[in-house]
Amino acid sequence: MATHQADFLVIGSGLAGLNAAIALSEHGSVILLSKVQLGESNTAYAQGGIASVMSDEDSFDAHVRDTLKAGAGLCHREVVEKIIEAGPSAIRNLVETGVQFDESDQGFSLTREGGHSNRRILHAQDITGREIDRAFRMKLASTENITILQHHVAIDLILQDRFSESAVCIGAHVLDAHTGAIDTIGAQATLIATGGAGKAYLYTSNPDVSTGDGIGMAFRSGAKIANMEFFQFHPTCLFHPRAKSFLISEALRGEGGILRRRDGHAFMKEIHPLADLAPRDIVARAIDAEMKRTGDDHVCLDMRHRDPAFVAERFPNIHTACMSFGIDMTQVPIPIVPAAHYMCGGIQTTERGATSVNGLWAAGEAGHTGLHGANRLASNSLLEAAVVSQWASEDMVSWAKEHQSPAPQPWNSGDARTPHEAVIIAHTWDEIRRLMWNYVGIVRSRSRLEGAQRRIELIEHEVIDYHWKTQVTRDLVELRNIVAVAKLVIGCALQREESRGLHYNQTFPEQSEQLYDTQAQSVSHNDIMWSRRPLDGSS
Repeated sequence: MATHQADFLVIGSGLAGLNAAIALSEHGSVILLSKVQLGESNTAYAQGGIASVMSDEDSFDAHVRDTLKAGAGLCHREVVEKIIEAGPSAIRNLVETGVQFDESDQGFSLTREGGHSNRRILHAQDITGREIDRAFRMKLASTENITILQHHVAIDLILQDRFSESAVCIGAHVLDAHTGAIDTIGAQATLIATGGAGKAYLYTSNPDVSTGDGIGMAFRSGAKIANMEFFQFHPTCLFHPRAKSFLISEALRGEGGILRRRDGHAFMKEIHPLADLAPRDIVARAIDAEMKRTGDDHVCLDMRHRDPAFVAERFPNIHTACMSFGIDMTQVPIPIVPAAHYMCGGIQTTERGATSVNGLWAAGEAGHTGLHGANRLASNSLLEAAVVSQWASEDMVSWAKEHQSPAPQPWNSGDARTPHEAVIIAHTWDEIRRLMWNYVGIVRSRSRLEGAQRRIELIEHEVIDYHWKTQVTRDLVELRNIVAVAKLVIGCALQREESRGLHYNQTFPEQSEQLYDTQAQSVSHNDIMWSRRPLDGSS
């Protein structure tokens, strides 16, 4: 077991983590944790692009209106305005880092996606996330003051005065996945940038690393968690037995793609004035309803009316991937289904990423600033990650200058034994993901949520018991966090007795007149406080 000490600890290596680590390195030593190798993150899989007002024909007010409308009344307006107005500055920072967005004769090549009233999506063909990841890793390679620990899995945060208002995060215990050793990392300020939790669901567009680790750690530390019921299902993932959750970007619909039933009927024009460019929650529910009504196992996305050369050039990655499965998207419709995609809730933070625990910040998908409300507007996620991680790094520097944290205690493994029954972990993980898909999916009901809650409580007891008796592995760390995510999604969904945005409950099909965020907070090792926080600031 090793002990490391740094000024700053960054957990996660997507856009938020890499951006913050590079910024922090100018002010002190940084330890950057990557659960696997660098380059494997939700950022790297982002296809469509990043939203920002970059045209004279667009405006901050228009982007704010689109975001508020998509968020179905639950966006925190002041946060929305601040982050959107910081968009151009964030884009400049990305370009200075080396990100090469597509350009036209007029400047950046801007496209439009669902819910947007203007073309404001900057992109790099259909591999925008991969290009952002490439540029930041190149920058990282030439940046001093950063220690990169790949294949290191954060297990738990280390806190002074846990579950109290004076609680302070002073680092984390971390599993070295290569050796099995559990290292202790001390830091003056810690950033969680661990991304989402799509692997809590059976079908997801997320990579295997997206197991909600930051949510689980923060929740166990006593940090407030908000609005976990709002899990966005991307309407269009490739439906093919060999296509492991391959995302078909919303940008295809931005360039004229039409959703059709298998019989060829274009159904979205009957659902919403924006038809195929309606917000994602509406499109996902419409597809789900069509599949249930017809009994079909998928619907189709049709690009055949567009010029084949344009389609192949604009979407080379998607075109190549589809061709590898025998699907020529210029000649035949693409079979698609919805899949769990983006977590709009998360660790409750300010717009600058500060959590309710001193010394702890969160940015990117792991955090909940209030930008997304009840439904994220397309391509606002990379914008939030870029802006909030920059602001968080500035405040982490200020905190570190004023506070000196003590060295944390090393990990105590007690009488934990070597695991000999890995099938327990595999079976339990599969059970949770199926439970979440069938009971807590696109369309919910009170009875299904209550049934899911009863079952997840039993699973949680089994996993906790196994965790304390068994030596830690990456699979066990992830399972423990998936249980926490599932429990939070179910609990928050039960708190919301209405249908709004991404949360559609058949038992409560109407919107409430009250606007509130749902909250969860561990107040001891065994007790959770569930609450609603009105958006008007009243108690």
